[in-house]
Amino acid sequence: MADTSIGTPAQLRDPNYTPPLHKAIPLGIQHVLAMFVSNVTPAIIVAGAAGFGFGSNSPDFPELLYLIQMSMLFAGIATLLQTITLGPVGSALPIVQGTSFAFLPIMIPLVAGKGVDGLAALFTGVIVGGIFHGMLGTVIGRIRFALPPLVTGLVVTMIGLALVKVGIQYAAGGVPAIGTPEYGSLLNWSAALVVILVTLGLKFFTKGMLSVSAVLLGLIVGYIYALMTGMLTFGAISGSWSQAAAFALPQPFKYGFEFSAAAIIGFCLMSFVSAVETVGDVSGVTKGGAGREATEEEIAGATYADGVGTAVAGFFGAFPNTSFSQNVGLIAMTGVMSRHVVTCGAIFLIVCGLVPKVGAVIRTVPIEVLGGGVIVMFGMVVAAGVSMLSDVDWNRRNMVIFAISLSIGLGLQLEPGALQHMPDTARILLTSGLLPAALIAIVLNLVLPQELAGEATEEVSGGMRGHGKGSLPQEDRA
Repeated sequence: MADTSIGTPAQLRDPNYTPPLHKAIPLGIQHVLAMFVSNVTPAIIVAGAAGFGFGSNSPDFPELLYLIQMSMLFAGIATLLQTITLGPVGSALPIVQGTSFAFLPIMIPLVAGKGVDGLAALFTGVIVGGIFHGMLGTVIGRIRFALPPLVTGLVVTMIGLALVKVGIQYAAGGVPAIGTPEYGSLLNWSAALVVILVTLGLKFFTKGMLSVSAVLLGLIVGYIYALMTGMLTFGAISGSWSQAAAFALPQPFKYGFEFSAAAIIGFCLMSFVSAVETVGDVSGVTKGGAGREATEEEIAGATYADGVGTAVAGFFGAFPNTSFSQNVGLIAMTGVMSRHVVTCGAIFLIVCGLVPKVGAVIRTVPIEVLGGGVIVMFGMVVAAGVSMLSDVDWNRRNMVIFAISLSIGLGLQLEPGALQHMPDTARILLTSGLLPAALIAIVLNLVLPQELAGEATEEVSGGMRGHGKGSLPQEDRA
């Protein structure tokens, strides 16, 4: 519900309205709290896949602190591009940018087991992919037809399915603990379950900011539980805090520059999905906050900001940025459409990104505690994909497209050894599962006729085809 004490109803719907600072700053920080955990989690997951993350005892473990720091800093910078704008770059809307989960299924195979050495090719891919993403702003309105809910819903579902394994591994003790007696212990699972239960309780039995920040608060409670049970010590916290600098600037090309066809192709292809996601978020902001449709200039500007923010982030060792959907919901909840409120949040993120001690505290979170939050977040990604698929007209044609795309994409993800004789570039791209599923769905959706004969799929569906409204022939629908 809108807080009319902040301004008149007309002012609250105006992106250019500036509330009093003593109210704008807390509202901006509220936006940061809603996205904070999701924003730094990809850095933690990529570091874990590379082999220098939580529990790895790698000499490169301190590099995780830098990745966390850059995630905060460049999420803030990318958000400023959206709210303040730079020429045609930016939507001039309260769009919050953050590190994208969508690229994780591409990034994990790129760095798997390679340590810090795997990051050069990854960040080169981020730069090139960001430039390509920005160029999509000129044509985004003309390519949306190729990405209907059938395709986007499938892609989002596949992103979640590719990541749920990570949550279970974290909750059980992390990849380095696999094969040890501690892996999957009751103590490890108890920490994850505390986070899950607190998150669910806050999400469903509270309102306002308590509900919006449920995952963050769940992690804080889990952190306290870890201290109480001895999983984490105050000595470890103080040691991490004292070793981190009070202020540090980002370093350009910290991890080098290396061209990888798999990285460049993967990031460029995923940019299509990220761009369409941003279009949806821009539309959600204007509808929920201002009660109107987004303009072509706002959509193009938001896409430019996505790309420029991502490309700049890649130069300094940060991951791809995209608009964050949870903040779209927060705007609808508060009723405050002011882009300057989000600017306050962006400045707060930038300050956090320049203070490594913030990241030093984050990296002391036990991996089991983080696992509880990740299970919830990645499960929500799957749920969001299923929700998008609910908009699909489930006729026989669409069922076949979905079936083939999901079977091949998920199958390659579950059995990567089936591609052992493929060239390295093709193997990395295909074992993500995400890109083959998306490409198959896009191509089939464009080339297959609009409807199949009634008997055409009965033999492959085994009598289990959908019986919802969308599956009925056109003449039989109510």
